[in-house]
Amino acid sequence: MNLNVVLQPAFVLHQRPYRESSLLLEVFGVESGRVGLIAKGARRPKSPHRALLCPFRALLLSWRGRGELGVVVGVEPGGAALVMPSACLVSGLYANELLVRLLHRHDPHPELFLQYGLTVHALADANCSVEQILRVFEKRLLEAIGYGLTLDRVADSGSPIDPNQTYGYIPDYGPVESYSRRDGIPVQGSTLLALASEQLRTSQALREAKLLMRSVINVHLEGRAVVSREMFPRPFSPARRSSA
Repeated sequence: MNLNVVLQPAFVLHQRPYRESSLLLEVFGVESGRVGLIAKGARRPKSPHRALLCPFRALLLSWRGRGELGVVVGVEPGGAALVMPSACLVSGLYANELLVRLLHRHDPHPELFLQYGLTVHALADANCSVEQILRVFEKRLLEAIGYGLTLDRVADSGSPIDPNQTYGYIPDYGPVESYSRRDGIPVQGSTLLALASEQLRTSQALREAKLLMRSVINVHLEGRAVVSREMFPRPFSPARRSSA
């Protein structure tokens, strides 16, 4: 594949050292989708790209190449630098890791790119509702890759969701009225409707939506681990404290 990309809006999702002085990047571009790039010499102290090629920074990237990996030839700021609060940093890394795990290379998703930018900006607010932001991002991500959730009707009958009823949500199928806890995730109808409208206002809705989204996403990860999940603070447990 011959590439010659000029000043495309993009974000760096992940970086790691490559050879002596370069970086290997996973990048999300508005027109290119997820791509792998090499930034030659970017780890050198005097490199003009070193401070820019970091996660959560809106960039204008230029690159060229023939194979699976392109070579960065230009980097410009795409907007003001964001300062991600430490309490939100893991959430941003989690969003990045989901994109790396679930998006195919060279598959454009311009609407998801816009949603990702909104997510990053929202997480930069220290007073934001992190749980709601992540659930909406997960929902939009699944929609973009063709695995959108059925949230407003019962999957097997087509009848509207009753906010006062408990359903079992079966991944890749939807909510059902009669289910086994071995193959369905219990969720209140009010939570399904709140997730559909992206208005998760109660602690119950946030808790159930988190369990639901994690179960559905795990199916599409096909056994691949999400490392950033292990970085989230664990809920306090007297048993854990006593065993420390």
